[in-house]
Amino acid sequence: MPPRTLSCIASRALKPQLKTCIQSPMAKRQLHPSPTWQTDGVFKELTEMRVRTPWIEALRKKEEEGIDPTQRSNNPATPSNRDLTPKRMLDSYHRVVIPLAQDPWLLDNYLNANGQIRLGTIFMDLDALSGVIAYKHTGESVTTVTAAVDRITINHPLKELCDLELSGQVTFATGRSSMEISIQVAKAPEKGASVQKEDVLMTCAFTMVSLDPNTKKPVAICPVKVESDEEKRLFAAGEKNYKMKKARAKTGLRKQTPNDEESDLIHAMWLRQLDYHDPNNPLRKPPQTHYMSSTTLSSSQIMQPQYRNRHNFMIFGGYLLKTTFELAFCCAAAFSHSRPTFLSLDPSTFENPVPVGSVLYLKATVAYTESVNDSPSDAHLASEKDGEKRKEGGSTKVQIRVDSKVRDIEHGSTKPTGQFNYTFLVDRDISVMPQTYEEFMIWVDARRRVESVRGSIDAGGRMEGGDETKKGRDDGRRITE
Repeated sequence: MPPRTLSCIASRALKPQLKTCIQSPMAKRQLHPSPTWQTDGVFKELTEMRVRTPWIEALRKKEEEGIDPTQRSNNPATPSNRDLTPKRMLDSYHRVVIPLAQDPWLLDNYLNANGQIRLGTIFMDLDALSGVIAYKHTGESVTTVTAAVDRITINHPLKELCDLELSGQVTFATGRSSMEISIQVAKAPEKGASVQKEDVLMTCAFTMVSLDPNTKKPVAICPVKVESDEEKRLFAAGEKNYKMKKARAKTGLRKQTPNDEESDLIHAMWLRQLDYHDPNNPLRKPPQTHYMSSTTLSSSQIMQPQYRNRHNFMIFGGYLLKTTFELAFCCAAAFSHSRPTFLSLDPSTFENPVPVGSVLYLKATVAYTESVNDSPSDAHLASEKDGEKRKEGGSTKVQIRVDSKVRDIEHGSTKPTGQFNYTFLVDRDISVMPQTYEEFMIWVDARRRVESVRGSIDAGGRMEGGDETKKGRDDGRRITE
């Protein structure tokens, strides 16, 4: 390459404000004829609302002030006399249209190798939108973080590429520190029209908690004012979900040992393993049954500032959703040797924040399987006639548990950051079998979660919209993963 061309490129790199540079006659080809998209994977409009200070400026301010904003202090920053007058649900409503059908370069960020929408990228947008909605309700004097994702459910898989409308609002807040935000993703309607039920791709609910920026302790927020019948319904659903989470916390394995039914199931699986290893017993483990220890996938990565939240020094929750989802997807694919179909993100929690510059460790495990050809009560066991009983081309719901922990770069301290539970549908009859006591507890915990979700659906609660398996097995070409 001619020397003048090299100096021209260097000039462009060092002085972006220059619009032109002198080129030799032989160097007329443009290296970047297409527009560039500088993004962290989140839709630009949402990123601009989330990240307001360039990283270098935030870093310099931290060094000049000598204060680590990630550490707690004893001096509250939230005004004690701030206005906590109840707010309407509509006050927090926010809507964003992502023009995927209009902008092929933007679409690049949302498509996978097969031309399907990357759900992990949508999950990042959902968390970013929940933050925008939360701050419209609380104001800027508090720090608001994602505490839990109560559920993300596919309602109607996309059949075509289209503009997507993301919209939501605060639907439950009683004046304490937490609030529930309900969001839906739908095919963007024509101007002046409203979203139709069959155009809703997915629905979800986020629990956000407001903290004092300095002390990191929970602070009160405005309660929601309920006005219309629809708002009363939304508030009642949020209240019901809040009580369900409280009840679910009481049934955790740290507080409640396996009950009689669960103990019987564990014992039956243990006896079955003894039979598999008994040389005098002809029974052997069926090829479609896999030990839980063989299903694990792990990853680790350094947390870069491009994925920080609006407070600059912590990673925002949407990035954790994206990375855990993609690892869970790979785990389900490796387990089933097929392409999984996402059904739902089941109730998942964020425990500790993830600092920028730390190392995030993820571990995905097949925690529970349930054949759609069997009843839930016996889906866990494979009989000695499995090869004859199970149908060819059957399907299985696979629950993947992703445990996350964070370590500082020196690896001096370790903290758990959350547990994420994804359910996929695979076009194979396949099952997982625990062996150790720890694995049995993982299996029991996952089974309880499945039963809890099933009970919510049967009761006509938040997770409505028909049978998940039918939605997952919808005929025709899917545009979603």
